[in-house]
Amino acid sequence: MQHLGDQPQRTCIGCRQKGSRSELLRLVAGAGGSSAVVVDERRRMAGRGAWLHPSEKCLALAVKRRAFGRALNGATGTADVERRITAGMEAVGTPVAAATTVQPESGSEN
Repeated sequence: MQHLGDQPQRTCIGCRQKGSRSELLRLVAGAGGSSAVVVDERRRMAGRGAWLHPSEKCLALAVKRRAFGRALNGATGTADVERRITAGMEAVGTPVAAATTVQPESGSEN
C-alpha cells in the first residue's frame, strides 16, 4: 500500500539520478515520426517517455551521452526541451532570488 507522499521514482537520462515524477520533466518523441523531442507538460502524451531534471547541467549531460536517441528511439531534436529548461530557469530564478532577501520573523526581536 502506497502512502500519499510516496511517488514512483524515475531516472534522469542526464545525470542518471533517481527522482520523483514531480521533480522531473517527461519527454516524448514528437508526433508523426518527427525526430524532435517534446516536453510532455501534463505527463499524459502517448508513447514511450524519458525523464530529465529541469536543469541545464542534466540537459548537457543527456546531449553529451546521446541519451535522447537511446531513450526515445532515435529522437534527437532538443530545441523544445532547451527552450523549456531555459525559460524554467529564468522563471524559477527570479522569485527565489527575491525570497532570499526577506528575513523570516522569529519573534525573538521583541
